[in-house]
Amino acid sequence: MSEIEIGRAKRARRAYSFDDVAIVPSRRTRDPEEVSTHWQIDAYRFDLPVMAAPMDSVMSPSTAIAFGRHGGLGVLNLEGLWTRYEDPEPLLEEVAGLTGTEATRRMQEIYLEPVKAELITQRLREVRESGVTVAGSLSPQRTKEFAKTVVDAGVDMFVIRGTTVSAEHVSSQAEPLNLKEFIYELDVPVIVGGCATHQAALHLMRTGAAGVLVGFGGGAAHTTRTVLGVAVPMASAVADVAAARRDYLDESGGRYVHVIADGSIGRSGDIAKAIACGADAVMVGSPFARASDAPGRGFHWGTEAHHAELPRGQRVQFETVGTFEEILFGPSRVADGTMNLIGALRRSMATTGYTDCKEFQRVEVVVE
Repeated sequence: MSEIEIGRAKRARRAYSFDDVAIVPSRRTRDPEEVSTHWQIDAYRFDLPVMAAPMDSVMSPSTAIAFGRHGGLGVLNLEGLWTRYEDPEPLLEEVAGLTGTEATRRMQEIYLEPVKAELITQRLREVRESGVTVAGSLSPQRTKEFAKTVVDAGVDMFVIRGTTVSAEHVSSQAEPLNLKEFIYELDVPVIVGGCATHQAALHLMRTGAAGVLVGFGGGAAHTTRTVLGVAVPMASAVADVAAARRDYLDESGGRYVHVIADGSIGRSGDIAKAIACGADAVMVGSPFARASDAPGRGFHWGTEAHHAELPRGQRVQFETVGTFEEILFGPSRVADGTMNLIGALRRSMATTGYTDCKEFQRVEVVVE
């Protein structure tokens, strides 16, 4: 592991973002139609290795259903507007009309409304009745409070998602969530994160999680780097966590934990690079905020954007480029990687000669 000297008292290892790496073509190519993008985690099989991020600007019950029918896994934010308000559409319209710092202040006010258990049940059942796989997300802070409600509502997959999630949270103010005990008692697979290092990922894998999210709150709508100074380039983070998956596979005697890249997935090439670095799937937010049928109406924000004391995100605006279906499958009318994400992934795999995503993890990459 190469290290550089920052100053006489500090050394740091070199790390790389997705922009720093590139995929190398191989001696064999194949037809893109002969490439499989299937992904299976636990008992659930998906046509696409893509999860839609649990962000109010991207996922509503209706878009989660639509995304599931397209072959992906839509994750509903169970602490968002859809579980705080019976009808959040007027509020989504209001947020889209706000400017600058006014948006942050108003969102802080809107999100003060308590999360309601009955609305969690109602939203999840709405998705379940459509016949698609049901996934919901809670922060570690609210998981104990609402976990029973979520499971009783019939969730298929439970996501515990935060900017940084550890298996060893220390607090003198409240009893922290015991992830290992919690996951053991649940009857549904749990995906947990984010994490960005080999050691942190290994600890999360030992809790019994079916998958770990690799990320640090570093997407397009986050300002974690500027507010907290916390950031890890994603290519290195994914590769480190993929190494933890390999080590845990040996340690556990064959238990495979899925690695899901969650952050800095802005364009189709980033999806291909994430899998090339070792991810099994990706969690995508900002590309779907560009959809004309996304709840955010061209705006995008995460849970950190309305934190009551220290916002670490912002509401960003994107130009809408097409529907969810067009963003996933095309046809693309732009050449910047924001449309036909799956077509681009298929072509990247075909150009390097690989037939499925698991094989594609072995592709050669270079540092540019």
